[in-house]
Amino acid sequence: MNTKLKVLGILSLGISSLGYAQKQADSLKIEQLEEVVITDSRFNLKRENSGKVITKITQDDLKNLKGKSVAEILNTTAGIDINGTRSNAAQNLSYFVRGGRNRQVLIMIDGVPLTDASQISNDYDLRLLSVDQVESIEILKGASSTLYGTGAATAVINIKLKKASDDVFNLSLNSNFGTNQSQEDDKYALEHYKNSVSINGTVSDFSYLASFGHQFTDGLSAIDEGEENDAFNSHNAYLNLAYRFSNAFKIKAYGSTDTFKAEFDEGFSFADADNQSVTKQYRLGLAPEFQYKHGNITLNAAYNNIERDIQSSFPTRFKAKSFIGDLFNRYNFNDTFYTVLGVNVQDNQIESYSIPFGESELSQDISPEDASFTIVDPYANVVYVSDFGLNINAGIRLNNHSEYGSHFVYSVNPSYKKTTGFGYLKGLASYSTAFIAPSLYQLFEPTHGNLELEPEENRTIELGAEVNFKDKATISLVYFNREEKNFVDFVDQGNFVFQYDNIDKEFTASGFELVADVLVTKKLKFLVNGSYTKVEDELNLRIPEVKVNANLNYNLNSKTFMSLSYQFNDDRRDAFYNETTFATEDVTLKSYSLLDFYISRKVLKDKLTLYVNMTNILNEDYQELLGYTTKGRNVLFGFNLNL
Repeated sequence: MNTKLKVLGILSLGISSLGYAQKQADSLKIEQLEEVVITDSRFNLKRENSGKVITKITQDDLKNLKGKSVAEILNTTAGIDINGTRSNAAQNLSYFVRGGRNRQVLIMIDGVPLTDASQISNDYDLRLLSVDQVESIEILKGASSTLYGTGAATAVINIKLKKASDDVFNLSLNSNFGTNQSQEDDKYALEHYKNSVSINGTVSDFSYLASFGHQFTDGLSAIDEGEENDAFNSHNAYLNLAYRFSNAFKIKAYGSTDTFKAEFDEGFSFADADNQSVTKQYRLGLAPEFQYKHGNITLNAAYNNIERDIQSSFPTRFKAKSFIGDLFNRYNFNDTFYTVLGVNVQDNQIESYSIPFGESELSQDISPEDASFTIVDPYANVVYVSDFGLNINAGIRLNNHSEYGSHFVYSVNPSYKKTTGFGYLKGLASYSTAFIAPSLYQLFEPTHGNLELEPEENRTIELGAEVNFKDKATISLVYFNREEKNFVDFVDQGNFVFQYDNIDKEFTASGFELVADVLVTKKLKFLVNGSYTKVEDELNLRIPEVKVNANLNYNLNSKTFMSLSYQFNDDRRDAFYNETTFATEDVTLKSYSLLDFYISRKVLKDKLTLYVNMTNILNEDYQELLGYTTKGRNVLFGFNLNL
């Protein structure tokens, strides 16, 4: 029996055991607040009334994931695979959700979509965000452009940052240090250091939060055969101020600055090099909200400035600016009809510099006066929650783009919930469309850009079911089928001329996602998720067909928590450029399994938490990315202090 069948067998056995676990949990009387989700409708709705299966990572979850980055945490959720999380800390991140790529995943912070025009795919780099700033994360999979616009094709990852404490003054310190070594290294030298501090509080109607974080990680070469280490060094600072003028009106203002320096090697020849990428981000935002009977009017406005300086044998420099303004009105008709009417405005521009052939100095090749576009999107969404179990979520959006004109998207998401003696049963269906606007680089790059590009189109169909056992267990199964049109690719036009162009072919990705969360006993919790993703050969790069995550969380007592985590990744296809044959060749990366262990202990009247995180306990030898270094067994020690 091969490894894949073994893993699927283990997953099936684990799910079948939930029935027994349900009986064990029936004798427990546990007080637990009903889970509320917001990302699929922009309203606080009970999970049981949502027509989507949403993954929610709470602050309690994050407290038990100390030492992991945002990308590492997301990499353990159903249907999401983030390449680069188990490589050198400076490694670029690739997001794969339901067979899609970075440009099809929309990252939001506090409800504001984040894009990065300095990236070819216009995607946001999660390395710019410190996990210590995060309060919770909601993951909505499927096409969601009706509510969130361009890029929301395979998933929306809504990251909510921490708010101020209700106390006048609160101080939080988090620090960890540990090893950072490959499978071949057994020195266990301290090569990773991360520290953060936050002060926050509330005085009358005014609240404040200021945080600062720093990470330095060394010890690994970017490439597998490298002899020189490549370091990652980041700084994060965040300030959030809020004032409530009355019960009806409040306003929030925030700003952040994030910087990282990432050393890297030559990727084509897989050779050591003194390359470095320096990225600086500055964000400013304003969010006033006016509340009235049964509704509120909200404005989310944010300005983002990103500079990237890539120092290598092909040095380049990018400067990108973006403004996003999202004005919307939410209205609740007696907890039956929930409506959202809004308009989203985006303005993006890019400037880049490179060294022309035969010269030695940087020269501007993309001018911000030319390379810019504006998006104006009116949209509407309505949610109907009946008293007999039927729920409907539907929306429309008209995308108006300054370069390619108008584009219409829509979604319909019915679900039906049946309350039972043990909890509820829910069936759901969804038909939704999405679009991905071409990036500024793809449109305006002087050699390869194409102003005739049309937006990529995605259509997603979902069918699913969810069963809940009254705060004891929740199991869901979803089938998805996603179709891509107008795929933007880097196309050989002949005579060694390459250009971005829309592909006149439709691509399909489909699969299943299974999630189970069960309270076995009052102290023991079992979580497991698995995904099966089938994509066509043209899109099948670094995407595991089968992926499984499982956790056993155990509260030894009120002060000690332990967790054992398992992950299986199936075989994946990767590719490399052969300098001898001058052709791109395929290679298969073998499947692998990882086992991690985490333990934490509260001391000093629960004000101080000590924790240890051991990853890849069995020191599995595998490749995450062809030719690049992969982490082996590592140990991290840390503490969190709240005063």
